[in-house]
Amino acid sequence: MSSATHTSHPLTPAAEITVRLVKHPRPDVRYPARVTADDGTRITVRAPWAGAATRDFGFVRFESGDVFTEHYWRDRWYAVKEVRAADGTLKGWYCDVTRPARVEGTDTLVVEDLDLDLWRSADGATILRLDEDEFLESGLTERDPEAASRAREALDELERLAREDDFEGMLGL
Repeated sequence: MSSATHTSHPLTPAAEITVRLVKHPRPDVRYPARVTADDGTRITVRAPWAGAATRDFGFVRFESGDVFTEHYWRDRWYAVKEVRAADGTLKGWYCDVTRPARVEGTDTLVVEDLDLDLWRSADGATILRLDEDEFLESGLTERDPEAASRAREALDELERLAREDDFEGMLGL
């Protein structure tokens, strides 16, 4: 990695950036977001629901007007996305297990999704581990056993944190 391409300097608050979710072997997902904070370790951005249509997972619906406040870390193997309805009502947190985030150039946040996810409802009553079948099918365990082990540890950590009374505080949010 060339230092000219990949930077570690903080992103500028209020800057418009592109979030690029790398989802091997599926196509990357790209969407615009606005930086709300970057302390050099954790990057926080805000973005509207990027899906073309409503997506009903059964336990939550992501729909037009929803706003995601997304927290990415350069040193953690997960991202935490606070999901609010258009009227500001908290729906919950969708957490992705990822490799640590990195910045490309001055305006692209790159995050590699490792297929494991966790949902925590706003009231903390529902905590769901998601997509473990996709993770097994991804072949990561065979391709990169160390990354697969880190991914499983990250999901376990997220679940432990989600069960704590002060979920946001435990995450340093």
